[in-house]
Amino acid sequence: MPAIERPDTARIAWESDGPEDAPAVLLVMGLAYPAAMWFRLMPALAEGYRVIRVDNRGAGRTGDVSGAPYTVETMAADCLAVLAAAGVDIAHIVGISMGGLIAQEIALTAPERVRSLCLIATHPGLAHAVMNPQAMAMLTRRGQMTPEEAAEASIPFNYAPGTPRERIEEDWAVRFPLAATNEGYLAQVVGSSRWNGYDRIEGITAPTLVVHGELDALVPPENGRLIADRVPGAELVIIPNANHVLMTDQPERVSKVLVEWLDRNR
Repeated sequence: MPAIERPDTARIAWESDGPEDAPAVLLVMGLAYPAAMWFRLMPALAEGYRVIRVDNRGAGRTGDVSGAPYTVETMAADCLAVLAAAGVDIAHIVGISMGGLIAQEIALTAPERVRSLCLIATHPGLAHAVMNPQAMAMLTRRGQMTPEEAAEASIPFNYAPGTPRERIEEDWAVRFPLAATNEGYLAQVVGSSRWNGYDRIEGITAPTLVVHGELDALVPPENGRLIADRVPGAELVIIPNANHVLMTDQPERVSKVLVEWLDRNR
């Protein structure tokens, strides 16, 4: 897996799949999750696109680096540096949860690098977000748990009731070998909690799709509606029977929505 060295000596791991001459799609993952967790969408995306995945600071093969807490602005700059290293001038940017904050920041600070924007299960910054108090309490306790304990506690906030346990455990089999440390998790939490895009996202100029699970108990769907109302021309898709990790709850439906969006904005 390649990595780029940033000015603060952090080494940011990334990987590329799909045809190298196809339009590029940058996938940015959420809080404490490794880039490998995009695996359910990869088969559909990599058929027609060059798919670039980044392990954010504190997660996956990047792991803990200098400069904690990790701000959204810093992680957005990491993503742009990865695109440069990959030789990509412009890309579709797709971010989920915390990755959606990073995607918004990229669209705001480097609009010329963004072909389209897809914001999944995210919010415009905690100061204006609609949050579930029970979910916030669980996230607060998360720093004192093992990855296994945290995964079990997060099931009601991440997965729909109808999602089979074996599919959830498939996710864990991908996540646990690349689990964030408690230090990495907290560095992302603190850094991302300080970001606020609410007053700026009206300035996003890229074609924007907002996707949210109707059952999202971690980042309630009101947040997706809020973003779609504020970003000019944004489209909103609500995925039925899907919680926060909607690509596990409804992988085929999410893949279809995303590929159709990318094809329309190719």
